[in-house]
Amino acid sequence: MTEDTAATTVPGPVPGQRDPAAADRDSAQDHVTVCMPAEGAYLSVLRTATAGLAARLDFTLDEIEDLRIAVDEACAMLLAQAIPGTTLECAFDLGTEEMTITVSVTAAEPRIPARDTFAWTVLSALAGTVDSRLGPDDQVSIVLRKHRETLNSGFGSTGSSGNSGSRSG
Repeated sequence: MTEDTAATTVPGPVPGQRDPAAADRDSAQDHVTVCMPAEGAYLSVLRTATAGLAARLDFTLDEIEDLRIAVDEACAMLLAQAIPGTTLECAFDLGTEEMTITVSVTAAEPRIPARDTFAWTVLSALAGTVDSRLGPDDQVSIVLRKHRETLNSGFGSTGSSGNSGSRSG
């Protein structure tokens, strides 16, 4: 190897070791935020965005439908306290194995949604992990976290949530 070629040679990954650049790509998350008027008429846009992003992460059709319903339910809970004329914000954090969805509104009298309601039970069954929080500037948020079912989890498995048998249709 000459000095000229040594200066232009880019070292590749060491055999038997993982490429650090590939590890960074695998752990990177995409962030998508959708803002719209805090009105029920716009929720179909949010349901469609949810389904499209979940499909991009290879969620199953059942998981996609669960997320669509969960986002709709979370929005309905928050729109009840939203100040008219403000926006509803939905932030999607897309990982390799999970999606986290944070729905937020500005409320006149911000309060955490009650966890002992049927709506909260539905959210928990559909999304896996559900939380809520109060933020600055009178923001109220509901956070949904859904793990993607793995292909090798076996028949009848529900991944980490354990809730697929709890719904009746």
